[in-house]
Amino acid sequence: MRRALSSMVIVALAACGGEPLRPPEVPAAEQYTPTAVAPQTASAGVHGGESQQLVTGKDIPAQWWTLFRSPSLDRLVRDALEGSPTLARAGARLRQAEEDLNARTGATQYPKVDAKLSANRVDVKPQSLGVQALPVAMPLNLYLASVSVSYTLDLFGSSRRELEALRAETDYQRYELEAARLMLAGNAVTAAIREASLREQIAGTEEMIALQAKSLAIAEQLERIGGAAKADIVAQRLELAQTRAMLPDLQRQLEQVRHRLAVYTGRPPSATGLPEFRLSELQLPEELPVSLPSELARQRPDIRAAEALLVQAAARVGVATANLYPQITLTATGGSLASSGGDLFASGTGFYLLGASLAQPIFRGGELQAKRRSAVAAYEQAAAAYQEAVLQGFQNVADTLRALESDAVKLRERADAAAQARSYHEIVSARYNAGGVSFLALLDAQRKLRGARIDQTQAIADRYADSAALLQALGGGWWREQDQPGK
Repeated sequence: MRRALSSMVIVALAACGGEPLRPPEVPAAEQYTPTAVAPQTASAGVHGGESQQLVTGKDIPAQWWTLFRSPSLDRLVRDALEGSPTLARAGARLRQAEEDLNARTGATQYPKVDAKLSANRVDVKPQSLGVQALPVAMPLNLYLASVSVSYTLDLFGSSRRELEALRAETDYQRYELEAARLMLAGNAVTAAIREASLREQIAGTEEMIALQAKSLAIAEQLERIGGAAKADIVAQRLELAQTRAMLPDLQRQLEQVRHRLAVYTGRPPSATGLPEFRLSELQLPEELPVSLPSELARQRPDIRAAEALLVQAAARVGVATANLYPQITLTATGGSLASSGGDLFASGTGFYLLGASLAQPIFRGGELQAKRRSAVAAYEQAAAAYQEAVLQGFQNVADTLRALESDAVKLRERADAAAQARSYHEIVSARYNAGGVSFLALLDAQRKLRGARIDQTQAIADRYADSAALLQALGGGWWREQDQPGK
């Protein structure tokens, strides 16, 4: 990597003389993880527990969130992409960068042409010139009409490198916009999955409350006929109160997620009409694309943005180097000059001036050399930042692949645990109603069932979130949307 960095610096310095920049090197990696990831995940016998195939080289759709096959989720993400002020701000930054490039292109690639029209009142005393009289009467009016043209020759590439830097700034803002779109879509999908998980947990908690209330009613009947101890009744009331106390926090979290989704779509938290999400309405993608490591750097917009900053830094090295050399400017002025009573455009009033100037820095106290060294150091920083962005991209994909693998196994085990807890609770409840076990045994069975259900719900949500995270880590297919007609 150090050798690659040194070669990139040499390329940047060579570019000052007019050689084209080569794209930066991508850190070599044949796979994302030290050991191969299984091409198929484990499965569980519940909704959201389907086995998933990891398909290397499969295309990532531009609207990757549609893989969850939820019309409500698709509508939410599209509303967010259309109404988000975050994207509006990023789009305005891109337009500003484009206009800055247009302005500088016009200022450097074409001659500057200016027209001037002036009128001046002139009064000169003959005595100030050492004469008694002047050939013209004073004061007089002078009228001037002229057109001037100037052009600075770009012999050492300063203007070309400056435009190169501005084009790279435009590319950076474009990739930043795509990165913001990808992040917004990912956040919206993750929040929708979170909402669905919370709704499932709330439903499970309410079901558990109803179950515990039913058990308490039976226990109170037994107490009246002397079949249950007072301590057991108090303990069951305590358990019911503790379960009910879980609801307000879950409902608060759900409301906060709803507020977040409203803001994602560019609406206030009080907005109504947002779709509601449940895990049962989401479909786990059966096939997940996995891009090759060699392709990742061209797909992730954050890596492309880091690459654009690297190109910009290289161009600024060229500008700083060109500033060490002479600057030649050609000028031409033509026009007409007339005094009071004369015809400004009559024959004989015209004039022209042709000129050339050369400016060569001689002594600046080391300023220009220091600026060039600073530009080289900035390029080295950008190169290191690019390498870091690529490595972090690899890490994101590697972490998500392992999460997909482990969370699928975790759901399988938690689904089995939930099934066992449900069977255990049914057996203990029947025996308790028949007077065969103590109330403490029933409470223990209820706790196990509640915990197993919550764990299973969270494991299902994790699998949906992992799928979204992988699609986001791979870049989300934004380049395919640009390839569509009209984009």
